Amino acid sequence: MASAPLLLEQFIYRKRNFVYAFVRHRLFTLCKQSLIRVQSAEGIKRIEISPKSNLKQLYDSVQNALKVDGFGLFMERSFATELQANGSQLVGSMLKHGDMLYLKQIAGTSSRRTSTTAIENLSYNSATKLSTEKLGNNPRPSINVIEDEVDLQLLKSDGTIKRERDSKLCHHNANGRCVHCSPLEPYDESYLKDHNIKHLSFHSYIRKQTSGMDHGKYFVFDDINCRIKPGCREHPPWPKGICSKCQPSAITLNRQTYRHVDNVMFENTKIVERFLNYWRTTGHQRMGFLYGTYEQHADVPLGIRAKVAAIYEPPQESSRDSINICPDEGADEVDAVAKALGLKKIGWIFTDLITEDASAGTVKQIRGIETHFLTAQECISAGELQNRHPNPCKYATNGTFGSKFVTICVTGDQTKQVHMEGYAVSAQCMALVRDNCLIPTKDAPELGYVRESTDKQYVPDVFYKEKDQYGNEVQRLARPLPVEYLLVDVPASTPLQPQYTFTEYDKRQPFPIENRYIDGHLQDFNALSSYLSAWAEEDFLEAISDFHLLIYLYKMDMLPLRQHMGPLLEAVRAKNPNKAADFKGEEVWKLLESLVQASSTGSGGTTSYPSGAATSAGGSGADAMDLDANTWTCSHCTFINRGELTSCEICSLPR
Repeated sequence: MASAPLLLEQFIYRKRNFVYAFVRHRLFTLCKQSLIRVQSAEGIKRIEISPKSNLKQLYDSVQNALKVDGFGLFMERSFATELQANGSQLVGSMLKHGDMLYLKQIAGTSSRRTSTTAIENLSYNSATKLSTEKLGNNPRPSINVIEDEVDLQLLKSDGTIKRERDSKLCHHNANGRCVHCSPLEPYDESYLKDHNIKHLSFHSYIRKQTSGMDHGKYFVFDDINCRIKPGCREHPPWPKGICSKCQPSAITLNRQTYRHVDNVMFENTKIVERFLNYWRTTGHQRMGFLYGTYEQHADVPLGIRAKVAAIYEPPQESSRDSINICPDEGADEVDAVAKALGLKKIGWIFTDLITEDASAGTVKQIRGIETHFLTAQECISAGELQNRHPNPCKYATNGTFGSKFVTICVTGDQTKQVHMEGYAVSAQCMALVRDNCLIPTKDAPELGYVRESTDKQYVPDVFYKEKDQYGNEVQRLARPLPVEYLLVDVPASTPLQPQYTFTEYDKRQPFPIENRYIDGHLQDFNALSSYLSAWAEEDFLEAISDFHLLIYLYKMDMLPLRQHMGPLLEAVRAKNPNKAADFKGEEVWKLLESLVQASSTGSGGTTSYPSGAATSAGGSGADAMDLDANTWTCSHCTFINRGELTSCEICSLPR
């Protein structure tokens, strides 16, 4: 009998719940209100709305209740039938009390909500309804994305792979088509395998994703986020609290099946040879930025090729085993000159060369499948540079996705000869580098390491898949991480027929390259005087068409030419000798020529270009100053040193 009150209490509790639900249902009926359930990733939310309200008001109620933007409401869990947000259809005609709707986030943008809000200010004629429907069905970002010229050309291109009529397999007339001669899609796997194409081009990948029945209606490139979403008010900030709403998802690394650039082509071998001259002279490694253009690559369906016209070497400190890049105050000026010439920064190049036999001209093979292709530190550097040069893409949620910025490594191959290897890092690597999640290891250059979470930074779990000793595919934590999961191969080559955007040097000595502080490679006014004096009057355009010379003139402090160089850069870009002759006749260039003439005929000063003139110039300067024979003048900084010294006391450069 002791349990009788407990049973009675449970019965009353159930009765009260039943009565409460019944009364609430009748109250909604009497008040002409409907209860609609909306299921989202955050759970189920109940929305109270009148059956006489339209679907646009339902979208507004859902937005206010769930605090979401850029979404769609569907009748089925499979997201098959969508409720179109319009102001003419009533809730009662589509839904009844207690129905369940399913919310799907559409690319994280406000394009759908913009379309429903804009209906209030539009007249309901047929043309307006059609344009509103098209806007409402577009999940991609509404921002204006200015894509590269080559992307716009490929977007207009058909892209299919044409095939000729097969005389053995085709039994139709010349105007017919069959499975043996009809054009192939640019992402056809058999064609790519037969032509040894390892990766899809970026535009072929887009065509593949948008080739279904819906034509890629909801296809977007989502940005990978490795950081906690800020502004969550349901808990204290990290490390005191975290929830599923603000916590980034775990990442499983996959080898990227596409690449933004399918080939890197240097216009001629002299570009790379001039770059390698520094290593041949000093034995130290060197790094430079590639300037050129992007163009269509005919050998890969819908492919893009990076065409290199020049290499700019920023300030750096290098040794036999390392390169330290220094801050470059003139980087913006270099980009301004390149832009005026129709060029842009498209990649970076570095050397990793160690001489094995100087007499035979061989180098050691340091990189390969047995060791590594790129080190973890180089992958991080490539990811940082690619994040600085993102690829504009209209299919991306934030307007940019990936990068066309390429990495070229000059090293030794299996035959112990100097050769180039091209790479790019994946979008996943770019995200890990951007959010400061990836660091190099100390002793193994081929391994990276994903940071562990600390009080200051939460790092999501990163995994990769590999096969174990039994051939089973297993998932491992990326601590450490083989960097080949982050790499994409990009072939690098030179054409059979050399191309020249700038001067083709045959017998004349080229203008020195910037930031090389060694004898015979310094950029100064004496080098400019020696260079211009070697050219005839009628060869002015050819003489001035040197990327390094134009940068030197643009940054010259002695005679400011920057504001006057617009016509000259246009003449070099168009290869127009008439415009170049017009610039040569201007007052500012005549003043420079007079300074060059005065420098070449004067008795004082030193020169470092060509290097053979340094001794004679230094001697004449010493005679003019009537100095003691036991002293010598540095040809680099003009400091007067004691005769027994073999290097300058100020700049430490050799005598």
